[in-house]
Amino acid sequence: MPQPDAIVQCARGWLGTPYHHQGSVRGAGCDCLGLIRGVWRALYGPEPEAMPPYSRDWGNATGSETLIAAACRHLVPLGSVSDALAGDVLVFRMRDKGVAKHAGILADGDHMIHAQEGLGVVEVPLGVWWRRRAVAAFRFPDDK
Repeated sequence: MPQPDAIVQCARGWLGTPYHHQGSVRGAGCDCLGLIRGVWRALYGPEPEAMPPYSRDWGNATGSETLIAAACRHLVPLGSVSDALAGDVLVFRMRDKGVAKHAGILADGDHMIHAQEGLGVVEVPLGVWWRRRAVAAFRFPDDK
């Protein structure tokens, strides 16, 4: 498994990258998934599957948990969000009955790194607002 410090350091290398829907280029633009994809590429090389185009409202029409399903295919699911440690991926449900459609990387027990529209890639406190919306946690695999 990549060391948690290396994962966090890699994610911090994306800080300041502008937000760009479907992007995944450090310094040029990315969205939350693009950040995870970029860290994956730095850790393992090529991405494990091609990304299909997706709209900003993906999942709303079908109710499909696409993000969680993809994470389960390539990352190691943790038993609970409370099991997450630095370097782990958190997945968020932005609406109570909506699908999970946001992700970030835990920097430490109280902060995460994520890409947010209007802000780009930032490191923010993992406050009550975010903690209430976290629905799944994943670890990068030992190796790919």
